[in-house]
Amino acid sequence: MKPKYHIALWVLLALLVLTSLLPAAMLFWRGDSLGFLYCIPSAICAVIVVTMLLYSQKHQIRYVAKLGEETENAQLAALGKLPFGLCILDQAGVIVQMNPYFQEDIMEGADLFGRNLYEIIPFNPSAPEQDICWQQRYYKVSSFPFHDGETPLNVYLWTDVTDYETLRQQYENTQPCVMLLVVDNYEDLIQNAKESERLEASFAIERLLEDFISGTNGIIRRLKNDRFIAILEEQHVSQLIEGKFKILDDARTISVNERNTITFSIGVGHGGLTLAESEHYAIQCLDMALGRGGDQAAVKTENGYRFFGGVSKGVEKKSRAKARIIAGAIQELITDSQQVFLMGHRFGDLDSIGGCCGLAGAIRLMGIPVYVVVDPKKNLSQQLIELVEDEIGGELFLTPEQALESMTDETLLIIADTHNKDILESPELYHASKRVVVIDHHRKNVNFVDNAVVFHHEPYASSACEMIAELLQYFKLEEPVDSVYADCLLSGIMLDTKNFVMRTGVRTFEAAAYLRKIGADTVRVKNLFSGSLSAYKSRTEIVASAEISDVYAIAIAPPDTTDVRLVAPQAADELLNISKVEAAFVLYEANDMISISARSYGRINVQVIMEALGGGGHQSMAATQLTGCSITEAKERLLQAIAETQN
Repeated sequence: MKPKYHIALWVLLALLVLTSLLPAAMLFWRGDSLGFLYCIPSAICAVIVVTMLLYSQKHQIRYVAKLGEETENAQLAALGKLPFGLCILDQAGVIVQMNPYFQEDIMEGADLFGRNLYEIIPFNPSAPEQDICWQQRYYKVSSFPFHDGETPLNVYLWTDVTDYETLRQQYENTQPCVMLLVVDNYEDLIQNAKESERLEASFAIERLLEDFISGTNGIIRRLKNDRFIAILEEQHVSQLIEGKFKILDDARTISVNERNTITFSIGVGHGGLTLAESEHYAIQCLDMALGRGGDQAAVKTENGYRFFGGVSKGVEKKSRAKARIIAGAIQELITDSQQVFLMGHRFGDLDSIGGCCGLAGAIRLMGIPVYVVVDPKKNLSQQLIELVEDEIGGELFLTPEQALESMTDETLLIIADTHNKDILESPELYHASKRVVVIDHHRKNVNFVDNAVVFHHEPYASSACEMIAELLQYFKLEEPVDSVYADCLLSGIMLDTKNFVMRTGVRTFEAAAYLRKIGADTVRVKNLFSGSLSAYKSRTEIVASAEISDVYAIAIAPPDTTDVRLVAPQAADELLNISKVEAAFVLYEANDMISISARSYGRINVQVIMEALGGGGHQSMAATQLTGCSITEAKERLLQAIAETQN
């Protein structure tokens, strides 16, 4: 019986009671004792109505019970038809229930009742929602814990998102990326070439780039004679990264006048929200690639940059136009300053402190107060400092603390022989400076000084002293600098070139000739390299303990080695004199850190090996410092880095 009839019966029952009780009550009030007889028909009707109500209530209970059973069956039928998977697992991950979609479509008809799902599919039981790739399909799995019963259960809902994931991957793979390509030193290579050789080289470059772009659906256009821009999709950039930019190797097969080979520098900008942002990334990456010597590709990542290539030496540029322009800009900054501070890297060597001293000599001739900031106890150039103090007095040098106290907004800070903010002589002095100039020859590091007014960076130069000697030739000075400053600059060149053996170019000898012309004394410079007998013995002991594997020599300096920071690099240089050794590494412990000095003849890029360990430097001279490990562990990490670079 339907609910609306229940209400009608209750209303009827109420009317019967009223119609029987009211007359009986009135008769009884008048004294008629038989008035109650009027209630008998109504009472009979009321009994009938109550009986009908009780029957209808039982019928309703049966109806509700049947309806609940039918609803449960409908739910089960619906779960079997729904287009998503459903499985119920116990606390151990065993499947206790699943719908047909899960069994037939997701698990391909396998009977998994009683099996542990965690052992079949890579699964995170504690994640409320996770993405799972299974049988080349993608699913979003949602978890719903159920703890109402005695046994805790987990209900997992599997939604197929393969179409969405495919669309997302297609969207990401087709995102446009910008690639900038530059032919390293193109103008210098073709300067003395015949017209036929120029055309041949240009044709070979065009053919190489056409073959490269034909494997993609991108475009490439020439911007200048030596500069190209390509627009590629993300999927093709990923292929280039996986292939480690094979185009760099192909470019080296192109030669000009049978002597010089072509090399590319490549900057890849991807991941930008717009093409303009990707182009900005590409420009940054190209700047990093060129700053590291060229012949390599740089790709911007979330954590910095990735580099590929860089196996050839930096190409020396013969034009001095840049040096002349930089010299004019730096001299103008100097004359507009109240005072000038010169600073190098920590544990300054002859190139760092020598370059600062040489530039200080020129600034003194301009009449501007100038000081070299150096730690008097932690440096590798004590003999040079003593030589300068004997010649001109001790007023040229300041400690970092003294310089910081006298720093003003009108002070110019010039950083020489480093551009890495992490290894400055005084990071506090750098952060306090309003105007900064950088002069460096090391291959560009990710953590470079990024707020310099002038950033004079030439990775092909042999040393910072060579770069400063070139600048001095374009300074407008009334007289040449004193000979003692020329000695300082020549000592830095001799140190970094290993007495004009390594990384020397035409401009290196021209700089040395200029210094000799203004009074540099080669004998006095040679005396700056003399060491004590104990240092010589320590160096010999390190060399004797070296282990040679293939073309690599690795030595560990004893803990009690005197002047280990000075002796270790010298020992690494001497290890290169051993037959068939092309790369040498010396490990030593100092100040609770493990330092590694790396040297090579250039065929093996020790910079890449040291960068894998958090360091850097040049292709033939690099170093790093490791913390939180023993010297044995540091050696194992070095061997691993060497093995990775060989692959």
